[in-house]
Amino acid sequence: MTLNRRLIPDLVAIQAFECAARHASFTRAAGELNLTQSAVSRQVKDLENHLGALLFERIRQRVVLSEDGQRFLPEARKLLQQTEETMLRAMSSAEARVGLSIATLPTFGSRWLSPRLPDFLSQHPGTILNVGSRSAPFDFEEENFDLAIHYGQPVWARGTCTYLCSESIVPVASAALSPSAAKKVPADLLGESLLHLATRPKLWSQWFERAGLPAELACRGHRFDQFSMIIEAVIGGMGYALLPRYLIERELMSGELAVILDLPMMTENSYYVVVPESKKTNPLVQDLTAWLLGQVTNAM
Repeated sequence: MTLNRRLIPDLVAIQAFECAARHASFTRAAGELNLTQSAVSRQVKDLENHLGALLFERIRQRVVLSEDGQRFLPEARKLLQQTEETMLRAMSSAEARVGLSIATLPTFGSRWLSPRLPDFLSQHPGTILNVGSRSAPFDFEEENFDLAIHYGQPVWARGTCTYLCSESIVPVASAALSPSAAKKVPADLLGESLLHLATRPKLWSQWFERAGLPAELACRGHRFDQFSMIIEAVIGGMGYALLPRYLIERELMSGELAVILDLPMMTENSYYVVVPESKKTNPLVQDLTAWLLGQVTNAM
């Protein structure tokens, strides 16, 4: 990738701008950055010249962000954060022989992947992992991940998808519910509080249809944007949920949750391991892919 270095600003100037914007004061920014007020003013002026835009307006001995400054501030903060994260990753892996960056769905990562990763590390001592949560496909050229776990269809720009597993969801409830709340047939769920995943709003409707019930009766209930929230809510007795078995292995074994009806439903999408085309020949990425496939095989 060829960079136009004339367009790359000085990070010191970006930092001076962000600090002055946060304090609405060059003097306070100078104190935080251990610089003189004139040095901060000069850094901001250099940045304004670089951008060709006025970032601050001077009003009654105060500096206030201009419209251009307000638009630029979120991007400046994002750039500084990315720089900090890049340095932290580099520092954390400085003494390691190898490192791997994994992008995973949040709840999949916390409840299925993370508890299993010690096994992979025992087979690859000295490896440092960087695990980040991503809920949607991203550009591998913009985010430096070696591998991603993807739920959906096997489509990812500049990535190779390998089938990992399908998904079976089951209706569950807290095992603490009274015996009178037990469900014997799907119709017993009519009128009950159903917990919905906001990103998959039709799960209960689809399950109702397959159980021979009117889909429109499945719309009532609370909504959450993460499976992890629904799991905690259903454990607390807030209602009934459709959850993938792999996410609630511990709760089913411990008895915190119980499958209320033996009517599993396969979802239309599946899980895939996605490797950027530029990393396909990386031996450690290949080992991680094979290990993930083996973990699914052993769990079935």
